Amino acid sequence: MALFMIERNFAAALNLSEKDLQAVVDINNIVGVKWLHSFLSADKRKTYCLYEAESGDAIREAARRAGLPADIIIELAGELRPEAALAS
Repeated sequence: MALFMIERNFAAALNLSEKDLQAVVDINNIVGVKWLHSFLSADKRKTYCLYEAESGDAIREAARRAGLPADIIIELAGELRPEAALAS
């Protein structure tokens, strides 16, 4: 599976309940994508979510079913960490 970063923009501050979050996980499981974690902007109107999926289309389908935006979906090629520079 590939890694993807998804940017989601919301019209109002995001405030999800545990039930809402579980519904997203359940839909993701049906579609075959895995939500790893998300970062929330200070105003709670934007999220940056890290997912594993076979394709961007699978993420779009999960978002559609969950009623969530998926404004930008980027497939990631790898990661950089500051620890690598410090080890040199």
